[in-house]
Amino acid sequence: MAGLHVSVSFLVIIVGLMNLSLLSASENGNNNNLRDACRVTRYRDLCIHSLSSFSRSAKRSPSRWARAGVSVTIGEAKRVMEYLVKLRQQGAVKGSRNRAALSDCIECFQDAIDNLHNSLGVLRKLSNKKFERQMSDVMTWMSAVLTDEDTCLDGFADRKGKPAKLIRKQVMNVSYVTSNALALLNRLANAGAGSLNI
Repeated sequence: MAGLHVSVSFLVIIVGLMNLSLLSASENGNNNNLRDACRVTRYRDLCIHSLSSFSRSAKRSPSRWARAGVSVTIGEAKRVMEYLVKLRQQGAVKGSRNRAALSDCIECFQDAIDNLHNSLGVLRKLSNKKFERQMSDVMTWMSAVLTDEDTCLDGFADRKGKPAKLIRKQVMNVSYVTSNALALLNRLANAGAGSLNI
């Protein structure tokens, strides 16, 4: 009886190790898919870090990676927008020119978030028949997002002080995420409508 108990325990350990090995192989495949998707981006480390939670669902699908990139950009843009609004509410930015730049920046981010939502809406409904037109619209909106971010940065380009420096840092970070999303969208556009079935 003791021999049977040891054999069953040994069998349970072996099955557990096999499951861990399969899980590890699966995670390795997901990580390879993530690295492959991020290969086309300018800010690869940021891409890998920001999109890692999508690796299991996106797998090798260019359209899923593009949606993930836009989704992450929406989150980052909203976070920066909240930060800018908070600065304005607290009166943390001094001087009429700086306050005007902050208001312009908030307006730019409102526009950017609208364009990001438009892009994600179209990406969720991509079709083989309308693919070219849909991708053209998305690329136009995403380019406008980068322009909005650049316009915000321009308003604080020659400004001194801690708030201006922090605003520049926040906006630069979201522009890197946007750049990565655009690269993933370019990858999808180059893959063509046939990639929608992946």
